[in-house]
Amino acid sequence: MLPADPRMIFKLFNYFYLLTRPFLKWILHRFTNLCELQRICYGCAPGALRTKKVQTSLELSRRPRIRQMIVILNELVNRDVDEYFLMEEIHTRAIGTVLQVKKINPKVHIDFPRTFGVCAEKIWSYKRLVCLVEQLRSTQYDSENPEHEKKLLILWKLLMGDDEPLENRISNQWQDIGFQGDDPKTDFRGMGLLGLDNLVFFAREYNGAARHLLSHSHHPTHGYFMAIVGINLTSMAYHLLKSGVARTHFYNQPRLSIETFHHFYCYLFFEFDRYWVECKPKSIMDFSWIQKRFEENIRKLLTSDSCCFKMNLLVENI
Repeated sequence: MLPADPRMIFKLFNYFYLLTRPFLKWILHRFTNLCELQRICYGCAPGALRTKKVQTSLELSRRPRIRQMIVILNELVNRDVDEYFLMEEIHTRAIGTVLQVKKINPKVHIDFPRTFGVCAEKIWSYKRLVCLVEQLRSTQYDSENPEHEKKLLILWKLLMGDDEPLENRISNQWQDIGFQGDDPKTDFRGMGLLGLDNLVFFAREYNGAARHLLSHSHHPTHGYFMAIVGINLTSMAYHLLKSGVARTHFYNQPRLSIETFHHFYCYLFFEFDRYWVECKPKSIMDFSWIQKRFEENIRKLLTSDSCCFKMNLLVENI
């Protein structure tokens, strides 16, 4: 007899759950006199667990007005609108719709609007963040754009300081901070302006740590191309965000913005350097398997609803 395929078992379980879900909700509502969203907001601790359960409940809802609300807010986060207006619209539309559809009296259930509103803000702030990050990733580095060039030169100055000025814009000096050739613009093709913004943010906000990592990258045996590794980690951070795997970390943050993503990237870069040193690679050829194992470790940590990455600025010497 062939062993059961775990994926098939999961699909069958999910099918029966979705089939029986309306009946289970009806039973619980009859006994508790609370809708599913109320039970989640009152029964789950604040943070990723509560927010993910609220999101699942909304996405599985069969109520036309709730489904319409989701469509409207999903479209809104992809538009070029003022952030304050966006947050107001999320709160007003999400809370108002749920209170009306679920017939919840805010004078009786005083805490529900605030608690549910926090979850709604996290859900659509995350979607907004995915949109903003995607815009940066799809914006290609343009050497004719003065703003792009300015950022690149700022990166050089932050990492190398005033003691070693850049002699020419096209120069093999760029290899000193980990680019592959004489012109860094070719290295940004995959991640666009997002890769550069991540590097600049790390070098500016954690300058001491970034310069220490640069010294690690120059090690004769355990060295690596710092800028190239940084762009690879931008790709990793981008895919973790876009796939939703990183929701646990972001849903445990007080506020979500592009800076929140940059801080997430900085954590990954700092921890990757620490892991790289621990692995003691024989050469840069070991990069692929070390990065793969590092990403597996990060993904495992992200399965915990309490996951909230924080920078631990203890740099190992090598």
